[in-house]
Amino acid sequence: MRKDRYESPLSSRYASEFMLNLFSAETRIQTWRRLWVALARAEHELGLPVTAEQVAELEAHRTDIDFDLAAQREKEVRHDVMAHVYAYGKAAPSAAGIIHLGATSCYVTDNADLILYREGLRYLRKGLLALLGNLAKFARQYADTPTLGYTHYQPAQLVTVGKRATLWMQDFLADLEELDFVLENLQFLGCRGTTGTEASFLDLFEGDGAKIDEMNRRIAAEFGFAKTFAVCGQTYPRKVDSRILNCLSAIAQSACRMANDIRLLQHDRQVEEPFEKNQIGSSAMAYKRNPMRCERICSLSRYLMADAMNAPMTASVQWLERTLDDSANRRISMPEGFLCADAILRLARNVTDGLHVNEKIVDRTCREYLPFIATENLMMEGVKRGGDRQELHEIIRTCSMAATARMKEGESCDLLRRLAAEPAFAMSETEMKAVLDPKLYTGRCAAQVEAFLEGIVPLLDAAEPGETPEINV
Repeated sequence: MRKDRYESPLSSRYASEFMLNLFSAETRIQTWRRLWVALARAEHELGLPVTAEQVAELEAHRTDIDFDLAAQREKEVRHDVMAHVYAYGKAAPSAAGIIHLGATSCYVTDNADLILYREGLRYLRKGLLALLGNLAKFARQYADTPTLGYTHYQPAQLVTVGKRATLWMQDFLADLEELDFVLENLQFLGCRGTTGTEASFLDLFEGDGAKIDEMNRRIAAEFGFAKTFAVCGQTYPRKVDSRILNCLSAIAQSACRMANDIRLLQHDRQVEEPFEKNQIGSSAMAYKRNPMRCERICSLSRYLMADAMNAPMTASVQWLERTLDDSANRRISMPEGFLCADAILRLARNVTDGLHVNEKIVDRTCREYLPFIATENLMMEGVKRGGDRQELHEIIRTCSMAATARMKEGESCDLLRRLAAEPAFAMSETEMKAVLDPKLYTGRCAAQVEAFLEGIVPLLDAAEPGETPEINV
C-alpha cells in the first residue's frame, strides 16, 4: 500500500464505497462510452452513415478501457476527451471513424456529470430517509420524556426529548423536499454541438430539424431523462451545479445543527452519542467520552457549506457560450460535495442509531430548575388561597434572586423553602413539591410529536431498510 502520495480524507476515511465508485474514473469513462454508444445508435437509426455493426462493436468494448493508452495520448494532444476517443477507437477499430460524430466534448462530459449527479442525489435521498427513520424511532420512544428546554442556552420551559428530535427531523424533511425538487427538475443536455446551435447536426441531417429533436429525445430517454434544456450554449447551465450544491449544503446545515445540539447536551451527560467498548476518548484524559462523531459532522458540514460557494461563483462568470475556467473547479467541488454530503449522512445515521439518553440525569436537571419554572402555577394557587397576585409576584421575584445567588455559590436550590416561609402563600413546602411533576410543564409536546410522526408515516414506510453505516473512528 503506497502512502507517499496525498489522498483526500473523503476517499480514504469518510465516504461510502458507493459514492467512491460513482465518481471514479472507471465509472466516468464508462458513462462517456455509454453516451458515445447512444449517439451512434441514434444516428444509425435516423439514417446517418453509421452501421449496426459499428454500434455493436462499440457496445461490445464499452467497458475495456485502456487508461494507460488514454493517458499517453493525452500527453500528446492535451485533451482528455479526444484521448479517450482515440483509446475507444483502438478497442473498436471498425467504429473508430464514427465515434463522437457531430458532437463536442461537452456532450460526454456534461451529460455524464448530469447522470452521475442524479445517481448521487438518489443515493443521498436513501440516506436521508434512513436518518429520518432513526430519528422517528427516537422521537417516538422519548415523546413524553420531560427535559429542560434552553433559550440562549439558558434554562427555559420544559420540553420533551422526543419533541427536540422532531425539530431536527423538520430540518431534514425540508432538505428532502429540496432534494426531490432538484431531482424532479434535472434536465439532460443532449447533443447540441459546439455553441448549442446544433449546426453540425443540421449539416449531417441535411437540414431536417425534426430528426435532430428525435435524436436528442432518444438519447435522453436511454438515460432516463424526460426533458432536455430548450436552449443552451456549449454546456448545460452552471446554475444547475449551484442548485445541487445548495441542496447538499442544506443537508450539512441541518446535520450541523443536530450535531451541535447533541454536543451541548453531552457536556453534562444528558444525551450521549455511541461509544464503543474499547474506544479512546482522549489520548491524555482516559476518562473522557468526547462527542467526536458529532464534532466530525460539524467539521465536515463547514467544509460542505463552504464548498457550495464554488458553484455560484462559477455560474456567475460563464462568458457568453462557453469558457473553460469552470472545468478544474468542477472536477473538485462537485464530486467532493457529494462525497462530503455522503460522509455527513453516514455519520448522522451512525449517531442517531445509537443515541443514548441518560434519563436520570435528564430528570435531575429538570428538577433542579423546576421550582423556578413552576412559580407561575404556585402563584395561581396562592391567589386561590386568598393571596394578592401582585404581592405574590414580588415575593417570587425576590426569593428567586436570593435562591439563584445561593446556587451561584455552589449550594442547592432552596426556592421552595423560601416561598413556603412566606405567609402570603399559605402553602407548605410539601404542598409546593406536589406540583413539581415535570410532565405537568411540557405542554402539548407529546401530542405534537405524535401528530408530526403521523404525518410522515407514508414517507418512512417507503424507505428502504439499511444497516447502520460503519465509520472510521
